[in-house]
Amino acid sequence: MELISPTDLIFLLGESREHAMHVGGLSLYEMPDDAGPDFVRELYEEIAAVKDFQPTFRKHPATLFGGITNAAWTYDDDVDLDYHLRRSALPSPGRIRDLLELTSRLHGTLMDRHRPLWEAHIIEGLPDRRFAVYTKVHHALLDGVSALKLTERTLSTDPADTTVRAPWALPPQKRRRAPGGDSSPVGRLLRAVGDTAGSVIGLAPSTVKLARAALLEQQLTLPFGAPKTMLNGKIGGARRVAAQTWPLERVRRIKRAAKVTVNDVVLAMCAGALRAYLIEQNGLPDAPLIAMVPVSLRSESDANAGGNQVGAILCNLATDVEDPALRLATIADSMAGNKKVFSELPKLQALALSAALLSPLGLVMVPGVVGNTPPPFNVVISNVPGSQKQLYWKGARLTGNYPLSIAMDGQAVNITLVTNGDQLDFGIVGCRSSVPHLQRLLGHLEDSLKDLERAVGV
Repeated sequence: MELISPTDLIFLLGESREHAMHVGGLSLYEMPDDAGPDFVRELYEEIAAVKDFQPTFRKHPATLFGGITNAAWTYDDDVDLDYHLRRSALPSPGRIRDLLELTSRLHGTLMDRHRPLWEAHIIEGLPDRRFAVYTKVHHALLDGVSALKLTERTLSTDPADTTVRAPWALPPQKRRRAPGGDSSPVGRLLRAVGDTAGSVIGLAPSTVKLARAALLEQQLTLPFGAPKTMLNGKIGGARRVAAQTWPLERVRRIKRAAKVTVNDVVLAMCAGALRAYLIEQNGLPDAPLIAMVPVSLRSESDANAGGNQVGAILCNLATDVEDPALRLATIADSMAGNKKVFSELPKLQALALSAALLSPLGLVMVPGVVGNTPPPFNVVISNVPGSQKQLYWKGARLTGNYPLSIAMDGQAVNITLVTNGDQLDFGIVGCRSSVPHLQRLLGHLEDSLKDLERAVGV
């Protein structure tokens, strides 16, 4: 047994029927041209034969002294793979809509804490020689970025590579990591707060002066300034997911024409979609929505320095602005201004300030907070770097790789996207009851992208 770390404990204690604390992913594959009718079955049988489990995939919370839980991890010596790895088929005609409905149900169910906290579902029955894989893992075991990187390691850039790799069997990569090993923005920022709180230097007058200048003189976007919307109330336990792909080049053309960043364009794309959706629901506030955006705070000079340099920036989405070009410019200015504040703080204090901006997420566990205070921000939008090359699994081409994150009280919608070769794959998770017709956000994202293209003349 080993003690559960404070960071992992947050995700275990914060979980309830309404707040599932697992991250997931939906991968869509196209079978190779020479694949026979039993390709998916044979793939399932090959991966099911891999019985070498790394420690992460063997552990779950132990029960101590007749009932104490969430104090230590225990490790299963005999993992029941038939339970964790499942093969399913969609009803005919196997539409993408049916796949997303199944994924929504799977993503909304809690995992059994008496077993290792992960599941994998191989799903067949799709047309056009396609199949899908849905995976989920508790955030106390892996964060979304780590899970994504692990999945990528099971794949190959060579379509002729027929090796079947299982994520649970891959040993950790040897690389320079900060103590604690959690690469998620939340975990990094929690550690930064702890380091700062324990450091006298962190409370030095020079640091206080810098922070005061950042907050007051440069007007850093702060939490609890976001308007109340239908997206920021209490949620139920059922989920709905939506997923779609867009060509990365469309976003890059807008970036070049407007002289902004790819992430600025992505945020503007999301902002336009959220604005249209809320107008459709008669719920658009007069004040602009605020997004929490995890970003790298590294400069080019320390790109390979190691350690934790991830920040949580609050961005004005300018949803009160009708003109798409002006909305994009406002978003770019907001991101640039907030990044500038962080760049002028010492590294440790910049991370601690990021953690302070993110800390209101912990208040959702306090009874009565949600609904009685302004939301700290309205939505989380994460742009995760992925593979820039085409990937294959036993020759099957990865055509979509959709990250699925966590919804919680006060944050009923989460938008996460990942780079996948020459495309951007969006995964949207929302509360089924409080965010009706979530799939309409996909149409609004396309409309928003077209509006931006017209606005900048590409």
